[in-house]
Amino acid sequence: MANPLQPPPPPDPRFVLRGTQAAVHALHFCRGAQGPGHPLLLSGSLHGLVHIWNLQTRRTVATLDGHGGQCVTWLQTLPPGHQLLSQGRDLKLHLWDLAEGRNAVVDTVALESVGFCKSSILAGGQPHWMLAVPGKGNDEVQILEMPSKTPVCTLRPEAGARLGMPMCLQLWQADARPLLLAGYEDGSVTLWSVPERKALSRAPCHPEPILGLDFDSPRTRGVSGSADKALAVWSLDEQQALKVRSTHDITNPGIADITLRPDRKILATAGWDHRIRVFHWRTMKPLAVLDFHSATVHCVAFADDGLLAAGSGDQRISVWSLYPRT
Repeated sequence: MANPLQPPPPPDPRFVLRGTQAAVHALHFCRGAQGPGHPLLLSGSLHGLVHIWNLQTRRTVATLDGHGGQCVTWLQTLPPGHQLLSQGRDLKLHLWDLAEGRNAVVDTVALESVGFCKSSILAGGQPHWMLAVPGKGNDEVQILEMPSKTPVCTLRPEAGARLGMPMCLQLWQADARPLLLAGYEDGSVTLWSVPERKALSRAPCHPEPILGLDFDSPRTRGVSGSADKALAVWSLDEQQALKVRSTHDITNPGIADITLRPDRKILATAGWDHRIRVFHWRTMKPLAVLDFHSATVHCVAFADDGLLAAGSGDQRISVWSLYPRT
């Protein structure tokens, strides 16, 4: 007889997607042609392919091959959703036109950094949008206005800062001012003002390189994970100063990715230890440890309806339905 005091065991995945034939390093949900409630899932593989999955049939509807067999590290759609950005280890960032069944590269940004840093966009459905990419210098971030690819600025740490390479980027906006949060190789997070081209504040968050971060802009509160055994929760005060508020230990080192659900109620992490961890965002209470994959979990993504997807080195994508949105 089950002990009523024990928490229920974690659920199984709602379903599992197979067929990438390579490790999955990037995931992104986007709205399907059938509208809300029928999202598509995009996955990027170690072998350079982008698969577009229909989650009703659980099959691919298209495969994009534009990165010369080099790992796809980042995927993002532009509002309203028919344009896709894909970043690869081939030092190319492609813009794809997916409208009306098209699967064509319509523009390419040449990248100059061979690091692991994923790009970030600031777009509100307008013709012009902003793109942050790792820069040519070891510690630089370049900001471009798109689609013209006009350089806006290059953000460089002050001399002697020794932050190392930028590892993850997130553009956001406060009072119509574009800002950038950057996690660095030295384990710190820096807040940059794009118009002023300067760092506003910096907080040491981890003893190891930051591998993933996400930011809750309404609460001005963020979370980061690294190669160490802890999550760091940090916030911005009214003077735009970054401060670490708490750290939360996990069992094994290595957080490859971290993401907040769109309703900002829970977050998920992708672990080197093959596990997906789910936390309550306000309290950081651990909610679940999902032990399904047999290799490193490289990426996690939430859909607007709350579905959670995780991609792994075991060539599988698990899709979960946890804590339904209320």
